[in-house]
Amino acid sequence: MSSFKVAVLISGNGSNLQAIIDSFKTNKLIEVCCVISNRQNAFGLERASKAGIRNYFIDHSKFVSREEFEKELIQVLEKHNADLIVLAGFMRILSNVFVDKYIGKLVNIHPSLLPKHKGLDTHRKVLDGNDKYHGVTVHFVDNTLDGGPICAQSKFEVQTQNIEELEKKVHELEYAIYPKVIKEIAQGKMYLSEGKVIKK
Repeated sequence: MSSFKVAVLISGNGSNLQAIIDSFKTNKLIEVCCVISNRQNAFGLERASKAGIRNYFIDHSKFVSREEFEKELIQVLEKHNADLIVLAGFMRILSNVFVDKYIGKLVNIHPSLLPKHKGLDTHRKVLDGNDKYHGVTVHFVDNTLDGGPICAQSKFEVQTQNIEELEKKVHELEYAIYPKVIKEIAQGKMYLSEGKVIKK
């Protein structure tokens, strides 16, 4: 039985990538097949190299359009026969064409309890809104900003006004929930059907 192949797209440090690598390094059924970054100095590329994972830098600024950049992305993803594409701090908005091609095979993690606080600076928004809870959301990607059907959420009670403390707590939740969702998708226990998340 061939392994379930996961491609991870990053732009920076790759701490979620590391959590995914660590979770599946002894799992014969789930393989991180490649890591792709649109930034050359992304530390996540070093993490991938250290783990022996094929990694690629594709410079988005060298392409005349988003679609041309994505054509290059698709070539790498198809070369590795990726079953699931995981966005882990990938700071590029993907075109509708790309999203439609991989609908149901494309997931993202967002540092808020969606649908609250889409976009950036979520920790500040939580504090400014006097939110009782903060957390993370893993969702299938569709053609809306931080939209798409929700796979799973994890939350905690806000007990600090310190953004760094909130960020640290959110990261802890991310490192636990993202590999868990990936594993459930790989095992066929979670999938997208007609715009809804089905859980077995």
